[in-house]
Amino acid sequence: MRIPIRTKRLSACAAALSLALVAGCGGSEPDSTDGRVTLDFLSLAWQKESVDANKALVKEWNATHPDVQVKYVQGNWDNVHDQLLTSFEGGEAPDIIHNDAADLTDFANGGYLADLTDYLPTSLREDIPQSLWDTTAYQKGTFGVPFLQEPRVLIANTTLLEQAKVRIPTVEHPWTWDEFEEVGKKLTRDKNDDGKTDQYGVAWSMKEPVTQSVNLSLSTGGEIFYKNADGKNEIRYDSAESAVAQMINRQVNKDGTAPKNGLGMSGSDTLPGFFASRYAMLPLNFSYRQQVQQQAPKGFDWTVLPLPSSEGKPIQGTAPQTLSVSEDSRHKQAAVDFIAFLGQADHQVRLARGDWMLPTSTAALKDPFFNTVKYGWKTGVGVAAGLRASPVLGVRGYPEWKDKIATPAYQEYYNGAFGVAELRKRLAEDGTHILDRYQR
Repeated sequence: MRIPIRTKRLSACAAALSLALVAGCGGSEPDSTDGRVTLDFLSLAWQKESVDANKALVKEWNATHPDVQVKYVQGNWDNVHDQLLTSFEGGEAPDIIHNDAADLTDFANGGYLADLTDYLPTSLREDIPQSLWDTTAYQKGTFGVPFLQEPRVLIANTTLLEQAKVRIPTVEHPWTWDEFEEVGKKLTRDKNDDGKTDQYGVAWSMKEPVTQSVNLSLSTGGEIFYKNADGKNEIRYDSAESAVAQMINRQVNKDGTAPKNGLGMSGSDTLPGFFASRYAMLPLNFSYRQQVQQQAPKGFDWTVLPLPSSEGKPIQGTAPQTLSVSEDSRHKQAAVDFIAFLGQADHQVRLARGDWMLPTSTAALKDPFFNTVKYGWKTGVGVAAGLRASPVLGVRGYPEWKDKIATPAYQEYYNGAFGVAELRKRLAEDGTHILDRYQR
């Protein structure tokens, strides 16, 4: 799934990307007679603060690199995959491509992205943890630079937590999933004794259920996608992989601590109910804090907590935002130099602040701005230490499995249509048939 929280886009972005690609980005544009190199940078920034930060850095680069100029091209998360595929096949791809790690596998396999291994400066390599470089690796190459990361967290109503007198989890001592399940029961109430639930412990927004279901399997020791003895991808869905999904199913269909109508919601859809104290906790991507901060009623007290884990510390899968270079670019080293410029610690700070996300740079994460309690920044930094490459990364056939098998299977399961045995059959048995077609 490509950045599920980005649900509100400017429609002009799509038109801008389409026109830019049709006009001919990347290496197809001739260099000027004075030897100047022009690089097209496709950016998917969409919030004003983020767009401003990206454009400002492009301007700063251009002011200090007269021989290598960068042209900012506005893109759109909603249709970037199809637009890029069209531009790749037409030989008109941008030189520098902003995307996310989940989209790199098929493009790398198709030969559309440059292997950056021999172009990356040592300073950039060493400043980003290997666990994040693993998210952009395919076979023996590196096809992107991870530069923004976003853990999933619990955004909670502080007042309701205090009223229920529950233990407040920390990064060092998170709730187990069993403890979280019990907390959900304590936070679920019929306030007026009319036999109907007025306050739920948690609302699971499952309009797009696959990414969070897969990534949270790591918190219980599962993987879902494995390599067999022949080095091929296969799907397993045993107890470790299904533990969180089964808990969500219990909360919705047995205990009533999560509302069934939340299953069809996006993260943004759950916020009005959260502000009305109908939901005590929301599992959401880290950047949702911006919407909470901007939309919360005056005096509304909220906090950011780590998601539960059965592994002793917060662990979850991630697919960070990335910067890649087109294989057709005639100026790969210049393109990587610009990426390294964006990847400098102080520049990552500016980009991450604009998106309410976290930088991947170890040095940037030490910036005082990210180590404040306000708005949960410090909690996010602590959770980021437990991020691992999402199990879906590097798996050819994953998009088809997600769309044709996993999305309907999870949606039906969470709605109580069938049990875990049928879910296991669909995800693992039926899903493996799809992967096999990509590995012949």
